[in-house]
Amino acid sequence: MNIHEYQGKEILKSFGVAVQEGIVADTVEQAVEAAKKMKTDYNSDWVVIKAQIHAGGRGKGGGVKLAKNLDEVKQRATDILGMQLITPQTGPEGKKVNKILVAQDVYYPGASETKEFYISVLLNRATGRNIVMYSTEGGMDIEEVAEHTPHLIFKEEIDPKVGLQGFQARKIAFNLGLSGGAFKEMVKFVTALYKAYDSTDSAMFEINPVLKTSDDKIIAVDAKVDLDENALFRHPDYAAMRDKLEEDPTDVEASESNLNYVKLDGNVGCMVNGAGLAMATMDIIKIAGGEPANFLDVGGTANAQTVKAGFNIILKDPNVKAILINIFGGIVRCDRVAQGVIDAYNEIGDVPVPIICRLQGTNAVEAKKLIDDSGLKVYSAIALKDAADLVTKVLA
Repeated sequence: MNIHEYQGKEILKSFGVAVQEGIVADTVEQAVEAAKKMKTDYNSDWVVIKAQIHAGGRGKGGGVKLAKNLDEVKQRATDILGMQLITPQTGPEGKKVNKILVAQDVYYPGASETKEFYISVLLNRATGRNIVMYSTEGGMDIEEVAEHTPHLIFKEEIDPKVGLQGFQARKIAFNLGLSGGAFKEMVKFVTALYKAYDSTDSAMFEINPVLKTSDDKIIAVDAKVDLDENALFRHPDYAAMRDKLEEDPTDVEASESNLNYVKLDGNVGCMVNGAGLAMATMDIIKIAGGEPANFLDVGGTANAQTVKAGFNIILKDPNVKAILINIFGGIVRCDRVAQGVIDAYNEIGDVPVPIICRLQGTNAVEAKKLIDDSGLKVYSAIALKDAADLVTKVLA
C-alpha cells in the first residue's frame, strides 16, 4: 500500500529519523496558515509547496514549487491544488492533486555546501535479504543513475539474524564521502531509517533526496513508502492512512469485495479461484485466440455476492467481449458456485457478453446441469479444453 510523502515522514519521525518539517493542506487558506506556522516554528521565511500524489517525479511535472512570501504561497497553492499532475510515473492521464504539503526551506546558506544523496531500503528477492541501496547522486531518477553511472550506486546487504550493524552504517556514511558531524549524523539517520523499515513491515522506503544541510544535519526531504498489505493487520494505524482517491476506482471496488484484481489489455474477462489457476486460464485464453482482459481471483469461498461483484468489475471494461469463469471445486462445491453464477446473472439482468463457465471438482456434474437448465446465456464446460473451444467459438 502506497502512502503520501507527509504520511511517510510521520512514520519516519516516530522512529527518530530527521525529516523536512511540513504541514499538509487541502485548501489555499490552509496553505497560507501553514506557511505562517513554518515561519513561527522553524523560522522558515521561504517554504516549498509540494503536491501529494502517489507518484514520483512531481517536480518535473510542476508539482513542487518554491514560495518566497505569502503571496507566492497563495499563488503556488492555487496553481497546484486541483491540477492534473502528469509525471513519468502517472502515465499520460496524470493524477489530480487533492492535497499539498507546505514544507520548510532546508537549503539555507551556512558554513558548508549542501549535498543530496539517495537512500532506499528494500528486499533483494534474489537473496531473500534486505538491502540498503544508496548513492551520492541524490535528487535524480535512480534509474538514470543506474543506467549511466552504475558505479555510483552502492548496496549493503543485511543479515536478517542480526539486522543492520554499526559498521555497515558507518560504511554507508564513508562511501557517501561524509566526515565529522555529518558522518555521525548519517550513521544515526541510516540506523533509524532501517529500524523504521523493519518495524513497519514495509516493502520499500525510498528517500530521495537525503540532504546534508549547510550546518551538517542529515534529513529526509522526501519519503516514498510502500507498506506490505499482507502485514497491515498488525498496523491498523497505518492501514487507516490509505487514500482511496489515489487508487483506481475499480481496484478499490475489488478490494472491498475481497477480490484480487489486475486489469489487462485483452478482450476476455477471467474469473477464477486461485492465482495458479488464473495463470493457466490466461494461457488457455491466448491459445484459444483471445487475450486476457484481467486477472481476477475470487478466492476459495466463491458465492453469489463475490461472483456478482466480479461480474460488475469485469463488465466495466468496454474491451471485454466474453467472460470465462474457471473454478476448481476443492474447498468450495461447484454446484454452489453454479448457483451463485445463476443468482448473480439474474440480479444483474441482461449480461451483454457471452459467459463460459467451466467448473471442475466436487459436484461438477451437478453444477453443469444447473447451468444448462438455467436458460441463461451461459455456456458450461467441465474439461478445460472444452472451455477453450467455447472461447474460440464465441469470439469468432
